[in-house]
This record gives sequence, structure tokens and C-alpha cells, in this order.
Amino acid sequence: MYPSEFEYHRAASIKEAIGLIRRYGEDAKLLSGGHSLLPILKMRLAQPRHLVDIARIAELGQVTEQGGRVVVGAAARHHQVHTSELIRSKLGLLAECAGNIGDVQVRNRGTIGGSLAHSDPAADYPAAVLALEGEVRLEGPAGARSVKASDFFVDLMTTAIQPGEILTAVSFAPLPAGAGYAYLKHRQPASGFAMVGVAALLTLDQGGKCQDARVGITGLGAKAFRAAAVESAINGKAPDGKALADAAAHAADGVDPLGDIHASPDFRAELARVYTRRALEAAAARARR
Repeated sequence: MYPSEFEYHRAASIKEAIGLIRRYGEDAKLLSGGHSLLPILKMRLAQPRHLVDIARIAELGQVTEQGGRVVVGAAARHHQVHTSELIRSKLGLLAECAGNIGDVQVRNRGTIGGSLAHSDPAADYPAAVLALEGEVRLEGPAGARSVKASDFFVDLMTTAIQPGEILTAVSFAPLPAGAGYAYLKHRQPASGFAMVGVAALLTLDQGGKCQDARVGITGLGAKAFRAAAVESAINGKAPDGKALADAAAHAADGVDPLGDIHASPDFRAELARVYTRRALEAAAARARR
């Protein structure tokens, strides 16, 4: 099926893009990589009268270090996030997550900002962004603001982005020295989306006990979330096999698992427990090294 007719606008700056979105309101959609938007347009689930292309705004595609934080522009493509030396050296978990997205074609076109703004419940990035305690930068007519990742994902395909705002970047504190991490997922074979994906980050103290555990899970519920029960269960303990398995058993606590033709709610919950254990084991092994 073909999309309905629309007028195409190529914004040269963030300011221009905000102005176009403000002018056309609900009749406008932002276009960057297009991997989330174009299928929706072709199925006519959305019929905007205006498309505002922000893919060529130079500052949105940059990966920089500012004030001790790594700032990833919203239009940075998955391949760029996966291969950036700055991200690999200071945010290995994010690079690893990006390398697990889709296939080569998707990684060469899709963008981190588009993925986060779309907030598909099976998207990969949200789990890693939550575990890394990222901050999402939004800009609109009232100016710029930052939203913690824990407050950004609101519900099924719903975020904290307000009408007229544009997601322009995501910033992160570098991983502490000695931190171990892993992103693992059970891949849906046709789409490459995560039936369940787990981002685990463990920091060990000098005695080998876990002093900081962060676990983000995607694919299980209506939105990605921090698995607080898992984190509490492993913090302060030596990350041996039993401790990690006991912690991972809490991966689905308090979550209403999704069910579809690919996996029942019970199966998804079990996948979450299995992949959480595996991700914790991989993160612990890296931390020990």
C-alpha cells in the first residue's frame, strides 16, 4: 500500500524543524531514519499532511564528549553508535546493544533518536539507555530540557515528549572503571526485534562483591523498565552462580507480560528470567576481568 499524499520539508536546523512542527502541529511527522515511520505510513496507520526531514541536520548526527558526559545526537545511526571509538571506550554497553539491532541495512539507516521516540516495546535501545541511566534532551518552543531515562518511557509507544518538542540527543556518564556489562536478547527471527532483551551492568568492589547493579529489560511488558527487584537481590553480594540465578528469578516481578503469536505471557516471563541470568553472568565475568 502507498502512503497518503504529504508535503515534504527538509529542515536545515533544529530551530527550523521546531518551527515547522509548531506550524503544522498534529498534521506533521518527523522523519530521520524512517524505519519506524515508513511502515506506518504505508499501512496508513498515520496520514500526516507534512513530513519534516531532520536527518541532514549536522549536529543531530554527532557523537561528542561534553562536560564529562558522552552526548549522542538523535540522528546518529545504529552503525555509528556501534562503531564509534568514543562510545566503545566509555559506553561499551550501548555499542554492544546497537550491534544487536536488526540487520546491516537497518543499522545503516535507523537512528537512536527515532528508536527512542517511537518507544516500541520490543526495541533494543531502551534497555541499555535505562541501565546506563541516560538523559534524553528535548527541545521545543519553550526551550530545551533533559528527561531521565527512567521518566522518559511512559507506556506502550508513549514517551515524555510533549507536542512541538524534538528529541535532539541522549547523554550518558561514562562507565566506571571495572564495570562489566552485557546486552543479550531472544531475537524474533523475522524482524530482529527483541522478544526479550536484557541490558546488565555490574560494578564490583575490591572484595569482589556487587556494589552497583543495573538491569534494563525490554520486550517483556508494554514499555522497557529497570528490574529493581533483580538489582536489589544482587547488590552487596558476590556474583556467583547461585546469587545471579536467584536474582534473575525476579526479572518479571510486577510486570504484566505481553503475549502474541510469537510468545505467550508465561513464555516471555521465562525468557526474561533466563536472559537476565545470562546477561548477569556475562557482565560479572567482564567485571572480574
